[in-house]
Amino acid sequence: MFEIRIICDPADSDRITDVLETAFKTGRVTVHTTRDGKRQRLYLDADHADVWPDPEQAYATAPSIHSELDWIAGTLGTAACYTKLERGYYVRKAAVLDRIALADRSDYRDDDTAHVAAKFLVEMDDAHADCDPRAYVRQQYALMAADGR
Repeated sequence: MFEIRIICDPADSDRITDVLETAFKTGRVTVHTTRDGKRQRLYLDADHADVWPDPEQAYATAPSIHSELDWIAGTLGTAACYTKLERGYYVRKAAVLDRIALADRSDYRDDDTAHVAAKFLVEMDDAHADCDPRAYVRQQYALMAADGR
């Protein structure tokens, strides 16, 4: 965490605050007038923002749902019973279930299944994601795809 201090024209303070809130996780903004009374000093605590891609961004380069389901079934079919698989398997499984739940004809069962798989990944990673677990899946899938895995 770090502190940001800015001196600006009062007419710009709302715009600057909005831009900082989109770039960082920010706390409360404290505003003081400068000694000359013409400008404002903005003080706020900030931390680096997590990137939460939307589904279109996260799955832009993903193989088709059918292809992913084939890969998941093949991976499971060749694994010994009660084998803990590599993390990539769980990311891809949660991602394909998320994609199925986002499809036009999905229903609450698809949402529930995607949510359970996402929560499993969050717990497996011991992640402290203060967001929807499915958003965490999208982030992790996008990062994995960017690494070429």
